[in-house]
Amino acid sequence: MSLDDLWFDPSKCLIDGEWIAPASGKTLPLVNPSDGTQIGEIARGGQADIDAAVEAARRAYDSTWSRVPAAERGRILAKLGRLVEAKVDALGRLEALDVGKPLKQARADAVALARYCEFYGGAADKLMGDSIPYLDGYTVYTLREPHGVTAHIVPWNYPMQIIGRSVGAALAAGNCCVLKPAEDACLTALAFADMAKEAGLPDGVLNVVPGLGSEAGAALSEHDGIDHISFTGSVATGSMIQASAARHVKPVTLELGGKSPQLVFDDANLDTALPFLVNAGIQNAGQTCSASSRILVQRAVYDEVVARMAERYGQLQVGQAMSDLDLGPLISAKQKGLVEGFIGQGADLETAARGVLNDAPEGGNYVLPTLFAGVKPAHALARDEVFGPVQVIIPFDDEAEAISIANGTDYGLVASIWSENGARQMRAAKAIRAGQVFINNYGAGGGVELPFGGIGKSGHGREKGFEALYGFTTLKTVAALHG
Repeated sequence: MSLDDLWFDPSKCLIDGEWIAPASGKTLPLVNPSDGTQIGEIARGGQADIDAAVEAARRAYDSTWSRVPAAERGRILAKLGRLVEAKVDALGRLEALDVGKPLKQARADAVALARYCEFYGGAADKLMGDSIPYLDGYTVYTLREPHGVTAHIVPWNYPMQIIGRSVGAALAAGNCCVLKPAEDACLTALAFADMAKEAGLPDGVLNVVPGLGSEAGAALSEHDGIDHISFTGSVATGSMIQASAARHVKPVTLELGGKSPQLVFDDANLDTALPFLVNAGIQNAGQTCSASSRILVQRAVYDEVVARMAERYGQLQVGQAMSDLDLGPLISAKQKGLVEGFIGQGADLETAARGVLNDAPEGGNYVLPTLFAGVKPAHALARDEVFGPVQVIIPFDDEAEAISIANGTDYGLVASIWSENGARQMRAAKAIRAGQVFINNYGAGGGVELPFGGIGKSGHGREKGFEALYGFTTLKTVAALHG
């Protein structure tokens, strides 16, 4: 697929239903991470474009979207889901070209985007308040109302999925949106916005302004016309966005980093566990907030787990996105350098196995998946988020030590427990500090319905499921005294 196949102009912003060039007239290079070549240009939006987008969203909210019945909002989202579903192959190829992930993974993201639209389309008219028993002579009830204009700053690793769970929920709840996609991954965001117009979304309800985080992103997060901010990305950037929002007393949903563990006890079914142990760490070349980068293994099965994971690692193939191998390139040369720096910190560790290159053009941002064994919990590779295809295996003696190691980082996003002992499963799930805990699986197939988010430096607030809808609304209590 080439940019000649696009049905929209990536060098423009979508504001108030119109494709317009950025006010500055500037663009940014669009680079294919599989070979490092420039394949086009995207808009370099800035303050003026953000101002126009926020104003358009406010007009649309005040004049149109706030008056559209919830059932009709749901029908528009459901239609949008069907349009996405019809373009799954095209969107998958677009994402693979833009982000570098293997084609099958990119296509799965497009399927997930369609599912988010379907889920939130069906949920739009089921977001209800409550009646509250109170004093005699009173009727008291609550209403869930949209914030108004919501900002969505979306990263480059899973653009379609994060747009689906963030923008989809916000629209279903009745908000109007301004979306700032990452400068490294704009194409499917723009494609989605174009399809939203086709689905019947009124002008101004969804606006998209590509650009640099330091320009368009900062302008959006600091804008006093925004009523709520949703951000997924790094801890450092999330902290800055929260500080910006605090100056205007705006609520923020933050989904940040992770150092997610899988705990493998000596009674685990290793045949079942093995694919999850590896795939949860190397999917999207490890560029996943919820990636399982720490494998904690009880000593009785430690040698076997290391050997079996090493065997699988030795078979992993890395190549360009369209070759549809196990791993594609990293998003950028900068990210490649960061990950290689982390791998270099493992010079004192046992390298259990690495993957192999296959059909990887020069100029691509390729890093071989690397498995380290016998790692101490205090080592940097066991504490810090790498955001690349690197996993460490850490031995433990008993349940108490496993929980201590699992909770021994600043993050708390996802964890997994591998054991056939039901009591141990329940104890460990309760003791682990994480927003999601899986028992004898990891990720539950994506789980559009499952609330997702973290604690500690993994952020706060929840996305996905009905919890996301609650986050995109504010609760009003009405108390009527009627005697």
